[in-house]
Amino acid sequence: MKNKLFRTATLALVGVTATVILIDGTAAQARSSDRPPLIITNEPLPTNLQNKIYSKPSRAPSIDKSQVTGDNYFNPGEITVVGRKVDELRNELFNLQGKVSELSERLVSLEKDGQGKSAEYYAAVATISTQLQSGTTPGNPRLVARLAEARTSLETLASNVAALNDLAMEISGAASMSSFLLESSRATYSLSGAVEEDHVRLAQMEDAINNTIVVIDRMLDNVNDDITRTVSYLSTERDNLRTMSLAVTTGDMFGKSLSTRPFSSARMADFSAGADMPAAPVPAAYSPTPAPQPQAAGIPGGPRPLVKIRFDRSDVSYEQPMYIAVNEALSRYPNARFELVAVHPNNGNTAAVAIESTRARRNAERVLRTLTEMGLSLDRIDLSYSPSAEASTNEVHLYVR
Repeated sequence: MKNKLFRTATLALVGVTATVILIDGTAAQARSSDRPPLIITNEPLPTNLQNKIYSKPSRAPSIDKSQVTGDNYFNPGEITVVGRKVDELRNELFNLQGKVSELSERLVSLEKDGQGKSAEYYAAVATISTQLQSGTTPGNPRLVARLAEARTSLETLASNVAALNDLAMEISGAASMSSFLLESSRATYSLSGAVEEDHVRLAQMEDAINNTIVVIDRMLDNVNDDITRTVSYLSTERDNLRTMSLAVTTGDMFGKSLSTRPFSSARMADFSAGADMPAAPVPAAYSPTPAPQPQAAGIPGGPRPLVKIRFDRSDVSYEQPMYIAVNEALSRYPNARFELVAVHPNNGNTAAVAIESTRARRNAERVLRTLTEMGLSLDRIDLSYSPSAEASTNEVHLYVR
């Protein structure tokens, strides 16, 4: 049937062609020399021509899931625009991390230098303070040398602060760079032409930048704390060093030195009616043992003392009660002055009285050092002594004026 239809179509085509030749026979004859002669046949069309003219049903390829999610889908060597951008960010992050590591090492080095100079300073100051407390001579060259060492240590610490300021500026620059990298990595997500692997690398890059930012912020906090603490420390210790310099020059700290003693020029206490009497009593007194009620003429009269310390044993604990009493007195009378009186018994021969007088004055010096250590200035303390016929042991009285 198919061949029959094909022959019919061929004959029809030949008829049309023949008609054209009859109508324009002259033109066809003119071109007959240019073309090959027309061949009429009833043979079927060639296979290659049939494949071009007639379409055949096509079968879609079968796709397996491994072709979508497996190695066939991913191309390890594929390079994209976003991939190149991620590589640039990674190189910049590596450079930043190297800079942060260098800054961290410098900070640790400066902190160690500061600790070493602080230790040297306090070693020199401790030596000077210990010798001054034990007693020394004015202008002792050994203490002068230690004082020079302490000054050198403080000056080195001052230069250390300048280095810390420079380091803080560099760390701030690293912080700005890390913020720029973080914004760049986040902006890269919106670029077109990325594959899935690029966004995975971007996420890793973003986490690494965030970790670097945490380290930089911690370094900034540490260096700022070091600067603030060191500046305050230098201001305080420079004042202390000036005070200690004066103490080394005079060989005197807390009212005691080898060359002079506080009570060597003390006057005898005068509590007569015309004398400068102590102020109104402050109800805070301390006595290790009950004091006798009657007062003899030899014991200072007038208002009772703010503090009465009886040294009838070697381990008299008077510091805390005396601090409470003096603190209460200063809270009521901020501009008050104090008079420290060394009271000793005058019974017995001259040698015994002299020994007791010396003991009383040494006990009073001990109390005087305690007052100065509590922060009370020596300018507000007057020293005096008083013999007493009724006193059975050495006493130290503190009055408020």
